[in-house]
Amino acid sequence: MIKKNKIIIGLVLILLILATGACSFTSYTNKTQIKNQSYNPDTPAMVGKKTNWESVEQVIGKSGEIKKGDVLYFSLPRTDLHVSINSIQLNPAFALSSWLAFKEMNDKVMVMGDLVLTQEEVNLVMTELIRGGIKITALHNHLMRESPKIMYMHIEGYGSGVALAKALRAGIDQSSTPIKPDQPSVKGAFLLDKEQLDDFIGKEGLISNGIYKVGFPRAEQIKENGMTIPPSMGTSTAINFQPTGEGNAAITGDFVLTAKEVNPVIQTLRKYGIEVDALHNHMLFEEPRLFFIHFWANDDALKLAKGIREAIDQTNSK
Repeated sequence: MIKKNKIIIGLVLILLILATGACSFTSYTNKTQIKNQSYNPDTPAMVGKKTNWESVEQVIGKSGEIKKGDVLYFSLPRTDLHVSINSIQLNPAFALSSWLAFKEMNDKVMVMGDLVLTQEEVNLVMTELIRGGIKITALHNHLMRESPKIMYMHIEGYGSGVALAKALRAGIDQSSTPIKPDQPSVKGAFLLDKEQLDDFIGKEGLISNGIYKVGFPRAEQIKENGMTIPPSMGTSTAINFQPTGEGNAAITGDFVLTAKEVNPVIQTLRKYGIEVDALHNHMLFEEPRLFFIHFWANDDALKLAKGIREAIDQTNSK
């Protein structure tokens, strides 16, 4: 009887030990899962810590637009500038619009953007942005032979949405960039056949402020410092057409390319007489590594649309 009781007690002890181990393992697993989730850079911002976009808009000084990917987007056209190339006056919506894009990443905010500046404004703006903790990721031309000379400053920041907005506003205030006024609507008929442009390019574009615009996002996912960057934050090929009369158009924009795509696109653009104005980076730590080609032409709009489509076909675009 005593021996039987000892066996029973032994079995009970073994079951207790196994149960305790299972609980500990479950607890460890849960903690590990929670820890891993907290360090996932693509985890949405936690409920209750959502950024107050209204506060960001108040600091910037105008309303933003919510774009695909939950991106708060500000367009700041340089309507104060009068820039021309070969006597063609550039519509600010065509090639002279600064932009800022804010997106929540975990419990903070990431901002990316592109500031359109005169040469005299560049270092004044840069100094103020650095003071506010904003990173400069590129500074270069997008056009050639424009008068006056225009520079484009690409920026990035990560932190509190309001703090980022204050730093950016302080930097922008070192330039003459208009904040509140939106670009006046362009009156009159659009002087190009939109349906034909859509057919030649193979995708439906839109007409905004007198400019035909069409975009081609990359097919692969783009990441910066481990965080997914939506196309609306500058990782989508952008094409703009500005009518110049008699069926012609000026075109500009930027192709977003991987290294192996760069020269096939350059060769295609030159085949159609489209000038390559710049080849450079816009970001610093993106994956895959991206290159940006800026271009210009003023020619028959449908011929240019055909060339643009052939160049797009050299890329891994949607």
